[in-house]
Amino acid sequence: MTGEPDILNEAARLRRSGRKAALATVISTWGSSPRPVGSHLLVDETGAMQGSVSGGCIEGAVVHEAMKVMAEGEPRLLSFGVTDEMAWEVGLACGGRVDVYVEPLE
Repeated sequence: MTGEPDILNEAARLRRSGRKAALATVISTWGSSPRPVGSHLLVDETGAMQGSVSGGCIEGAVVHEAMKVMAEGEPRLLSFGVTDEMAWEVGLACGGRVDVYVEPLE
């Protein structure tokens, strides 16, 4: 996956510098999913992002949860999904589900 080593290197750099950050990882998908398992989104304490877990459709929610993870120090498992019927309403070809694990970098 293009860019993934850079994201992990940046995560390591943030950790070494003592800045807070959280790493979100796609851990499973079903049906339609814009990013494959193993995709990462790195969020730092300022809300700056690098990478992608969804191509944009759930990134805002993941960043919001990443900020909570940094504040509380506890990882979270997030699940996002859409039914086939709802998918047509929002302009997608079919439904799907993506599970994202968000962990603090300490």
